[in-house]
Amino acid sequence: MNRKDSGTPAGDEPASVDDSLILTAWTGDTAVIEIRRHERRNALNLQLCRDLKQEVETVATEARCIVITGQGTSFCAGADLDGVYGPEFIDALYSMLYTLCSVPVPVIAAVNGPAIGAGTQLAIACDIRICDTTARFAIPTARNGMAVDPWTIRRLRDLVGSGTAARIMLMAGTLDADEALARGLAESIGSLDEAMRAAQEICELAPLSLRYAKMVLNDGVLENQTDDAFLQREFDRVWDSADVREGAQARAERRRPRFTGN
Repeated sequence: MNRKDSGTPAGDEPASVDDSLILTAWTGDTAVIEIRRHERRNALNLQLCRDLKQEVETVATEARCIVITGQGTSFCAGADLDGVYGPEFIDALYSMLYTLCSVPVPVIAAVNGPAIGAGTQLAIACDIRICDTTARFAIPTARNGMAVDPWTIRRLRDLVGSGTAARIMLMAGTLDADEALARGLAESIGSLDEAMRAAQEICELAPLSLRYAKMVLNDGVLENQTDDAFLQREFDRVWDSADVREGAQARAERRRPRFTGN
């Protein structure tokens, strides 16, 4: 939904509800998207994957940062076990995860509880993870005879290292919040408030610089967008931007820069 139609639960503007599965609220330039299936521990179904993809794409046109969290005491308990594992759901799930990687603004996962299976996939598709002390991560495909795509396993390995990734994937192991922090899966331990403070800091940074850095960081999943020629154009765009000049002027004037993304 459009920001002008949103409201203000905890921030500047009120919230908006999309089929009761998602609530979006704005605090300054940060869009907070809450998954709202508390009765199912925020498990993903087909409609929720589609709604989340659409909402992220919509708010990314105006937001400088996006925060995703879960209603209640779970971040996301995985895929809904009631017969969701058909091709249509799989396509919707991976399309949504791809969108999180490809939108041009940073996405923070405020992991407020267990993130299991597809919940861990959702968290690692975000750029930054800030975890409550109750957070837990696991991808227990070996317990149910299922599989995740190669990107998920490689992304997990890149974040936590091959040994810990092997424990998660080959032993159906679980990481709690402290180990997630120690292994690099989480950037910090904290509540949604901590995630919002991080988002505010991001909103003050240069948008074009963030966009370029995110593209390079996610080049494994964005192969069609991140060839050398494309990245060179994005690199040049940053250096040719008004924000570079604003940064220099702010340093000279000994003030905080005011970046516009131009």
